[in-house]
Amino acid sequence: MKKQIILALAISLCAFSFAQKKELKAVEKAIKNNNFAEAKTALATVEPMLGSLDGKLMDKYNYLKGVALYANGAANNADIDKALEFLGKAEDSYKVEVNQLKNDMVTKLLEKGNKAYEAKKYGPASDYFEKVYSLRKQDTVYLYYAAATAVNVPDYDRALSLYEKLKDLKYTGIEEQLFAVNTKTNEKESFPSEALRKAAINAKSHKNPTSEKSESKRGEIVKNVALIYISTGDNDKAIQAIKDARAEDPEDVNLILSEANIYYKMGDTAKFQELLKIATQKDPENAELQYNLGVISAESDNPDKAMAYYKKAIELDPEYINAYINSAALILGKEASIIEEMNGLGSSKADDKRYDELREKRQGLYREAIPYLEKALKIDPDNNSAAATLMNIYSVLGETDKYKAMKAKVEGEGAGN
Repeated sequence: MKKQIILALAISLCAFSFAQKKELKAVEKAIKNNNFAEAKTALATVEPMLGSLDGKLMDKYNYLKGVALYANGAANNADIDKALEFLGKAEDSYKVEVNQLKNDMVTKLLEKGNKAYEAKKYGPASDYFEKVYSLRKQDTVYLYYAAATAVNVPDYDRALSLYEKLKDLKYTGIEEQLFAVNTKTNEKESFPSEALRKAAINAKSHKNPTSEKSESKRGEIVKNVALIYISTGDNDKAIQAIKDARAEDPEDVNLILSEANIYYKMGDTAKFQELLKIATQKDPENAELQYNLGVISAESDNPDKAMAYYKKAIELDPEYINAYINSAALILGKEASIIEEMNGLGSSKADDKRYDELREKRQGLYREAIPYLEKALKIDPDNNSAAATLMNIYSVLGETDKYKAMKAKVEGEGAGN
């Protein structure tokens, strides 16, 4: 009798095991046909048997469950998290398959993240980028993308949390950039990998390979953290965040500029100007620093000093269009007091004489501003503001041909818009 019971039990267990394998095969077939709903249904029939699955079948179940949940990229973020949990349990037995699936996840998540970003759906984009980082912890840049995109939502709490992670990881974003000169255009072009650059050089389409280090994003990260604190009214934390960063690297000009911008945001222009000068001493060849000093000098009602800074910026970077525009604006800004005096004159001979003097002085300002505006327009031919100002100046000066040419340009651009 006992032998019969043992035999019956053995037959029962064998049938049970056969049923498990049969259901898992059904799951595999459904997945192969991209029928993930059917795969999940088949997996549900296996779940009551989980306690009796041996190690090998359990690994298979976990792997198939992860694949079914992922659904070839159709899964939402919550299901992706669950899929990764199951795949992690099967990784020892399905290492190659799991790695391939994770690589596919990264590719599809990046596609979704980029599409969401281009559509200005910053919340989902940030989530996708963070998910990519969770799959590839070595690629910290995706955590940076997640943080920067969260700022655009704006979701400051989330952004702050992500930025704090980046700070803890001591992320700088510095990477080696690969360049080579195009033999046809003679222009320097970047390459995503050494292999592609080498192939281009071997094909003789490029020459003179060089490498450069990209700028650190540390200053930007700290600046954004500080700006978030300012937006929440916590100026003390904002200043402390930037001071902590500068304590780590006091020579980093970007960090000095970030601190300067924080004070500017807080309305402390004196501190802003002080820090800009420190940055200028450390990086005297930086045209942008000179330009910013010019801006703050102009705002502080010191036009002569502002003009000196703008000229220095132009000297360092002859293509710095904003320096030309602002120089012209400074010159033309002197016109207001002249017009005010002209409007206040009477009709006596003395007044008429003074009027003529003031008119000549006003036209002198126009002539002084013309070269700056013409240069700005040469750098950016589509700058409608510079073109319109020149048109009006040429009209007042009686330079008819130039006025007509500029008028045609302005009206043409207006029609184009």
